[in-house]
Amino acid sequence: MGRTELVIITAVILFTAFLLGWLAHWLLQRFNRVETANVAELDHMASALHEAEEARDAALVQLEARESELMHELNQTRAELQAAMDGLGNARREAEELRAYIEANS
Repeated sequence: MGRTELVIITAVILFTAFLLGWLAHWLLQRFNRVETANVAELDHMASALHEAEEARDAALVQLEARESELMHELNQTRAELQAAMDGLGNARREAEELRAYIEANS
């Protein structure tokens, strides 16, 4: 094999490698190309996601406000219940004292 044949074989191998690389690149570009309809759909999905996140944040704020309001009402109701229980205890003691007084005077 002479020097000329070696150069020709090397050139053919390099040209074949170049063609295979170009073909692989072309195929990847062909399969990965994004159509304008898909871009519009992605934009729509992104805006819908943004709106959903804003709605979720608003719902969380509203939930926290409602929870705070309910906790305040619960604490107020507990205080009223404790006051009512104290009043009931005092009324029972007074009733017992009155019964004891009536039985003692009868």
